[in-house]
This record gives sequence, structure tokens and C-alpha cells, in this order.
Amino acid sequence: MDTSMRSAACGNLEKQTQKPKPKPNWTNGSKMDSTEFRKRGMEMVEYICTYLETLNERRVTPSVEPGYLRHLLPSEAPHEPEDWDQIMSDVEDKIMPGVTHWQHPRFHAYFPAGNSFPSILGDMLGDGIGCIGFSWAASPACTELETIVLDWLGKAIGLPDHFLALKEGSTGGGVIQTSASECVLVTMLAARAQALKRLKAQHPFVEEGHLLCKLMAYCSKEAHSCVEKAAMICFVKLRILEPDENASLRGQTIYEAMEEDELQGLVPFFVSTTLGTTGSCAFDNLPEIGKQLERFPGVWLHVDAAYAGNSFICPELKPLLKGIEYADSFNTNPNKWLLTNFDCSTLWVRDRIRLTSALVVDPLYLKHGYSDAAIDYRHWGVPLSRRFRSLKLWFVLRSYGISGLQHYIRHHIKLAKRFEELVLKDKRFEICNQVKLGLVCFRLKGSDKLNEKLLSIINESGKLHMVPASVNDRYIIRFCAVAQNATAEDIDYAWDIIVDFANELLEKEQHDELSDIINRKKQDTLAQKRSFFVRMVSDPKIYNPAINKAGTPKLSMELPSPVVSRGNAPIIRTQSSVDHNSWISWPLAFLFNSGNNEDKGNNVSLRFRHLDTNVRHSSSRRNSGAGSSPSPENELDIVSAQQEQRSPRRSPNVMRKASSSRDNPN
Repeated sequence: MDTSMRSAACGNLEKQTQKPKPKPNWTNGSKMDSTEFRKRGMEMVEYICTYLETLNERRVTPSVEPGYLRHLLPSEAPHEPEDWDQIMSDVEDKIMPGVTHWQHPRFHAYFPAGNSFPSILGDMLGDGIGCIGFSWAASPACTELETIVLDWLGKAIGLPDHFLALKEGSTGGGVIQTSASECVLVTMLAARAQALKRLKAQHPFVEEGHLLCKLMAYCSKEAHSCVEKAAMICFVKLRILEPDENASLRGQTIYEAMEEDELQGLVPFFVSTTLGTTGSCAFDNLPEIGKQLERFPGVWLHVDAAYAGNSFICPELKPLLKGIEYADSFNTNPNKWLLTNFDCSTLWVRDRIRLTSALVVDPLYLKHGYSDAAIDYRHWGVPLSRRFRSLKLWFVLRSYGISGLQHYIRHHIKLAKRFEELVLKDKRFEICNQVKLGLVCFRLKGSDKLNEKLLSIINESGKLHMVPASVNDRYIIRFCAVAQNATAEDIDYAWDIIVDFANELLEKEQHDELSDIINRKKQDTLAQKRSFFVRMVSDPKIYNPAINKAGTPKLSMELPSPVVSRGNAPIIRTQSSVDHNSWISWPLAFLFNSGNNEDKGNNVSLRFRHLDTNVRHSSSRRNSGAGSSPSPENELDIVSAQQEQRSPRRSPNVMRKASSSRDNPN
């Protein structure tokens, strides 16, 4: 075999013995194929089921502080793939401790967060399909199922035919939005576009910016904050109106406000009403408002029924929808009270052309051959990309049926009524709303501060979770039945927790109130004593009967010399029997005269710096009667004093005489 053949044979053998190089794969090292996905998918389903079944063993709210997770996770994403088991371990150890459990049977805040297994599976399927349904051509089933399902739900709620897309002669239709906030925003944008178009036709030479500043929108004080945010985005004015005592916006209030604004040169263009307010589930008077708006053609009337609208599938609750025939648009959230997971907010409009004309942007790359015959939902909202959200709503409607959803809603209302009865039995509490659906507003009778404390200590305990609201300028506590499988025992448990904390709080408040009373009494007593002393010095005759009996020393311009001689010692004396007093102020004179109520022979020695004088009070009472009161009329006080000269030089003889006088007062 020659050299060339030998080399070729060796090369072939080398090729056969070499292992094939792996193909480049960006998932190499942690590739999840369909086999692995089946395994992990079953594990995830098991984890979700276990989580929901054992929720009552967890705190309702987490006991963490802002920034807790930053200290538990790396500052950068991992460079190499990580094991799936480790990822799931971190979910339980690091994520779950910071989760607020909205599906917890002790969670009674806000409104329900819809959740059910059919809905979860619908989302799972939609995510698996992964289509982006911005137009009919992008995914025909995604578009058409949404249209059909929205007509199903609209009929079940009881909406007029002009809101249904597939009804003959209708120009309306429904669409799924992200949230009620987006529903309010897009309807306000549509109303603004219509108003500007109308004003531009009337004033063709006026700039749009000047016309825009004239537009005025209206809502109730109890309306959701999203109305205010929408007005900010639309650069229009918003007038917030006062509701009545039941938190309901009335037709006359709307009429007077709009008439007043028109006189000011403003242009009313949009009114947002609410059926089931967030604060207290109150209902605006839609029939009255609709009647009044007939006087103002061109004003768009929107109805926000994010929570309550779902309940209108129950025949007995359809009267709450009265007046819907006046509305231009209506929205409700199946992701609140129809067991559908977020996000799924449904919006219907009377005239879809008025909506889409305000939002149409139609570049060439988005056009298709069926644009005139089909609905393109990219023109119905702000985002272009849209998920296959109609799948989960379709799954829920078919899995439960309208009757099953009605039973679920009625059950929640029954639980709310049970809680209302428990509150009414305790005279320390009061109900603050008309309980029509699943929300109960209550409070302790007392100050707002007291109710703030009650809610704070309950939420801090982690045993329950509720939120407050302000209704008629009063602080109230909201209690909503939210868990899908909530029971009467859950309601009783919640009330027991509330009562226990209320008892503890009221007991503490009573103790604190008693302490405050005692402290105030001590302060008042001290202040009274101080005041008594000051007034006693200023005018002691008011408080001392002895002075009243003695009479106030009177001043006289004819003062005898206070200095007399007795032996070799100079003596200063005051005689109270005369109708004048000495140079010593009369309160001090009284002090000297009354200082010997008990014959103890005490001497009082005082120094008057401004007089450079030492005064000594004699304790002798030889001249007074045994039972008489000390008074200027009954006593002669001999006070010996040594005059201190301002000059530093002193006579030794004078000092000895003064000393002798002090030792021998007689």
C-alpha cells in the first residue's frame, strides 16, 4: 500500500472514530422539550392545586418590607442555565413570602379577583397558541370568537340590541380591554374626537387647541379615580359632582352643572356614571341622568359597572340596569365577578364607528383584503398587540353555564347579607351602605381615628385583609365576599376576628380616656393652685376670712416716723390699730401679723435687697387675746431691724447695740 493510500485509509478511520460535534443550541444545558414540559406541566398543575387548597394555612398578607426581594435575588441575571427544581424552590422560599393571597378565604379587600380552573386552562391554551390578534387576518378565530363571546355575555346581562355586533341592523359591538380604566379612557377619547369634530364644523377658523380647552367632562365624587386619570390624558377639564346621601349621582345635579358651564362658555361632552361604585357599591340614578342629557345632544354617556355589571345576569338584579337605553357605552369586568382571570374587561358601544374613528391608524403593513368586511380590534383600543383573551371567557361560560354563574353570584350576595346581619346585631357598629350585592360597608360608632386604628390592627395581624373608603366624608371599612368557595363559616370567622380586635381596642381606648381625664384633672388642679397663689398674693382678702375680718390696711399720707428709741437700740414698729400702714406692703404686713397662729416662738427674718434692710418678726403675742384671730386691730407687732448702711464703713458700737437688741427684744 503506497503512502497516499495509507494516508487516505487513516483519514477515513479517524473520521469514523470521531464523535459528531453537537449542533449549536442557545438552550443547550437546560432545554425543555415537550417531554420535559409534560412533566413540569403536571408538576405546576399540582403546585397550583395544592396552593389553592392550602391557602387558609398562610397569612393573608405578607409580613415583609419594601425591598425585601432585592436582598434575596442576585443583582444580575444568571449567565448559565439553572435547574428547574431550584427555580421552583425559590418560588416557594422567596416569592411566596411576599405574595398577597387574593384567593384567600380571609381576603375581603377591594372586589373579587376572578379565578377558576377553566379560566386558567383557557389562558394556558391561549399562551400556547401564542397568536397576536390585532386584526382579523392576523388570526381570524381570535377576532371572531371575541365578537361572538361578547354578544353572548351582552345578551345575558340584558344590554339593548344596539350594543350587540351580530344583531341585524346594529352598528355597535363589544371588545375585550385590559381593564375598566382602559374602557373609560377609550370612550373619553372617542367622545372628545366627536366633540372636536362638531366644534370644528361650527368654528372652522378656530384652532383645535383653543376648542380643546373648552371641553368639560363630568363624574360623581364616588366615581373611580380612572375617570380623573383619563381626563388628564385627554387634556380636558373634569368637574366632579356631589352625590346624594346614598352616594348616588342625580339627574338634577348633572343638569344644573352643565347648564352653568354652558353659560361660562364651556362645552359639556362626556359624562361617566357608575353602577356599583368602588367605595360603597352605590348606583348612580341612570334614568334621571339619561333624561337630563337629552337636553344636551352630543354628550357621550358612559356607564362603568366594573363589579356590579356581572351580577345583571341574574334576572332579579336586572332592575339595577334600568336606564341603560340612554347609554353610549357600557363596561363590566368578568375578571372581577365571573370567575375569569385577569385581564378581561368587556366594553360595549352603541356605535362602533364613533369609537374606531378616534383611534384608527392604518399603515400599509397592517392592511388586508378583508378590512371592509371584518372587525379589526386594533382600532378599538390603545394597544396594537392583543392576546387570545376570549378563550378563557369562552371556557368559563361553557364550563359553568349562565345558571352556574348565577348561583355563584347569589351565593356571594347571601354571604354579604349574613355579614350585614352580624354587624347589625352589635350596637357598637353601624352599616354605611345599602347592601345590594356582595359589598358591606361598616364602622365602629365613634371617630374616624378609632376606625382607622381598628382596621390597622386587623390588617397587621395577617388574619384578615380589608381596605377603607371615604363615603359621605366618613371613614368606613369595606368587607367584600371574594373567594370563589367562601362559606358561611368564613364569614363568621371574619366577624369574630373583627369583634375580638374591636373589644381590645375599645378597652384600651377607655383606659386611655380615663388616663387622660386623670391627667387633665391633675393639670387643672395644678393650674388652680398656681392661680390661687398668684391671686392670693395679689389680693389675699378674697381667699382668707381673717383678712376680710381684719380689713385691708388703708394708705394714709400722714405717716408717723417708724423709728423709735428703746434703750440704745433702734426699733422699727408697725401699729395695725391705726388707719394707715407702714412702708412694708400690706400683704407682707398681714404675713407678719398672722404668722403666729400657733404660739411656737418662731422668728421670721427677711432681707429686702432694694431697701438694704433686715427685718425680724417678733413672735410675742402678749397683747393679743387667747382666741382672737390675728389681725391689725388686735395685735401690735414689734419688729426689730438692723439698718444696713450702703457705706462699707460701720461703727462697731452700733453693731454691738443692734446685736444686743436682737438678743433682748424686750
